Amino acid sequence: MCQSITIRPTIPADAARVTTLLGRSYRALLASDYPTTVLAAALPLMTQSRPRLLRCGTYFLSEDDTGRTLAVGGWTDSSPHGRAGRRGQGHIRHVATDPEHIGQGHARRLMTEVLRSAAAAGLTRLHCQSTLTAEPFYERLGFTRSGGIEIRLAPGVLFPAVQMCAQLD
Repeated sequence: MCQSITIRPTIPADAARVTTLLGRSYRALLASDYPTTVLAAALPLMTQSRPRLLRCGTYFLSEDDTGRTLAVGGWTDSSPHGRAGRRGQGHIRHVATDPEHIGQGHARRLMTEVLRSAAAAGLTRLHCQSTLTAEPFYERLGFTRSGGIEIRLAPGVLFPAVQMCAQLD
């Protein structure tokens, strides 16, 4: 039976659902690309939903008709560190897919909505701090690698990542 999929902006009441999905996704999908010690330090900091994202109107949740959360992600015009962004530029934020639904197109559909939303808001360029695991996914969406980076999640907690960028039509 074919289920319908809804993609909608998140609301603050989605906090637990988003946190649960981030935890399930990152624990399962990042394990093959990161040492256990890195994940032990980083995951508690990376898997919490962000209240500001949940209410920004540009962070989305994909769900099926049973209410199961399939993917989350979005964009902001401020950097992941809270600094004001450059005019016409934005940042991809906190994208994750349910590990039981990888390869079924849910993240691609969600990101299509994210990219459409960013373009409709007048953005011409999106930056992304990708995990090592997600780099091929973002490349398929048209993002190009700028270089390797380390994201400082907390004092003494550095997370290897990839800086990427895409031009929007």
